Amino acid sequence: MSERHIIKGGRRGDREVFEYALLRIVPRVERGECVNAGVLVYCRAKAYVGVRTHLDEAKLLVLDPDVDVPGVRAALRAVEGVCAGGEAAGQAAPDDAGRRFRWLIAPRSTIVQPGPVHTGLTTDPAAEADRLLGLLVR
Repeated sequence: MSERHIIKGGRRGDREVFEYALLRIVPRVERGECVNAGVLVYCRAKAYVGVRTHLDEAKLLVLDPDVDVPGVRAALRAVEGVCAGGEAAGQAAPDDAGRRFRWLIAPRSTIVQPGPVHTGLTTDPAAEADRLLGLLVR
């Protein structure tokens, strides 16, 4: 693993394993084209699950001028709610961070789809989510 995948800081033993997956918008499943719109991050050691989203409407509309942008935004907000937990998570509210992450990364054929899961090391999973959003989505 290269250093660009590790947020530096602290002693080597302070870094924890984390997992992440991109959130992709696939407006027309039959074409297979997608736009990255967010990143999910999970760190078991810190009981953390979080998401950062950024929807580039111009890119999305190039792939499908008829895409339901408000519907896509609503779906991304729903993912944010599941990550936040509590009442915003709906039926997933009583689940721990790991179960919510696993539910969010399960393959699905909706317009918002998770990508493959990758791993890394970090001292701060929330900062990692911000970094990955800038690196892979924006």
